[in-house]
Amino acid sequence: MASHDPRATICIACAALISGAALVPMPVRAAPTVPRVVETSGLELVTPATQQAINRGLEFLAISQNDDGSLGSGSTYRRHVAVTALAGIAFLSAGHTPQRGKYGTHVEKIVQYLLKCTDSTGLISAPEHRQHNPMYGHGFATLFLAEVYGMTPRPEIREKLKLAINLIVSTQNKEGGWRYFPKRHDADVSVTVCQIMALRAARNAGLFVPKNTVDLCTKYVKSCQNNDGGFMYQKTTGNASIWPRSAAGVVALYSAGIYDSDEIQKGLKFLMDHQPRGEVFRYEAFYFYGHYYAVQAMWHAGGNHWRQWYPAIRDELLVRQIQDGSWADNTVNSEYGTSMACIVLQMPNNYLPIFQR
Repeated sequence: MASHDPRATICIACAALISGAALVPMPVRAAPTVPRVVETSGLELVTPATQQAINRGLEFLAISQNDDGSLGSGSTYRRHVAVTALAGIAFLSAGHTPQRGKYGTHVEKIVQYLLKCTDSTGLISAPEHRQHNPMYGHGFATLFLAEVYGMTPRPEIREKLKLAINLIVSTQNKEGGWRYFPKRHDADVSVTVCQIMALRAARNAGLFVPKNTVDLCTKYVKSCQNNDGGFMYQKTTGNASIWPRSAAGVVALYSAGIYDSDEIQKGLKFLMDHQPRGEVFRYEAFYFYGHYYAVQAMWHAGGNHWRQWYPAIRDELLVRQIQDGSWADNTVNSEYGTSMACIVLQMPNNYLPIFQR
C-alpha cells in the first residue's frame, strides 16, 4: 500500500465529471491550456511539514469519529451533519473514498450517517439540530454526498441526493437565495453559498439542476456586493463588507459558473487586502469558515493570487496546530476546525471535482 497514489483512486472515477464541471452545459472542445505553475503547485507547496500536519489532522478526525459515523462534540454541534460532512471532505481531499484507502471505512461510516439523517423531505439534519439553522448543515452534507456519488454512483446515495437537491431548488426564495430554514422567505449570502456549491457538485455528478435556479442565485449574489468589492450579509440590511463572507460571495459566483467578471475581480481585490500574515495570525471571528472559502477563491483565480495566498495560510495553520493533531475552534469544535484546516491545506492536491479549476 505504500506505493498507492491516492490520485488514482479518485481521478479515474471522476475524469468524466471534470469536463462537465460548469452548471451550464458547454460544447465539446479541446481542454484549455492551464499554466503548469498552478496545476503542479501541489508538488512544491505541500511541503513535507505540511503533509505531516495533514496526516496528524486526519488521524485526529479518525480517532474522534463516533460509532455511528458522526463527528462533532460539544452541546451545540455534537454529531452535527455539517461537521461530519466537512470531515468527510477532508478525507476525500486526501484520496480516501468509501471503503478504499486508510480511512475508507471512516468515509463509508460518514456516508451511512448522512443517509440516515435524510428525512422524507430531503432535509439532511440530525433530529436534535433541525431547529438550529439546518440549511447550513444540509448544504455541506449534500455537497459531500454529491462528491461521493460522483466517485461511487450507488443507487441509495442517488435516491437521497435527489431529495436533498430538490429541497434546495424548491426552497430558493424569490430573490434567488436561501436562509437558515428550508422556507422561501428571506436569504443571506452565507447560507446561499452552501446551497450553490451543493448544486454545483450535484451537477458535476450528473444530477439535474435547473438553469433558472443558478441564474437567479447569480443575480442575488451579485446584488449583495458592496462598492468596495466585499459582500453584505443580506440585501435588506445593507451592512458592511467583512472578508469571510466576501470570500464566500466570490466562491458562490465561481460555483455558479462565473469565472471572470467585474464582480469576481472586485471581490478578489477586496480579499487580497485581507490576506493572511503567514506565521503571525489574528484572532478573528469565522476564521476557519473564511479561509475555507478564501483558499477556494484564490485557487480558482490562480496566478499571483494563489501563489501569495496559499503559502501564507499554510504557514499560519502549521503554527496553529495543536500537539494532538487538531486545530481548535472555540465557536464550533475541534473536529470542525481540524476538518477545515485539512481541506485548506490539501487544496493544491486538486482531487475533488468541486475544487477543480
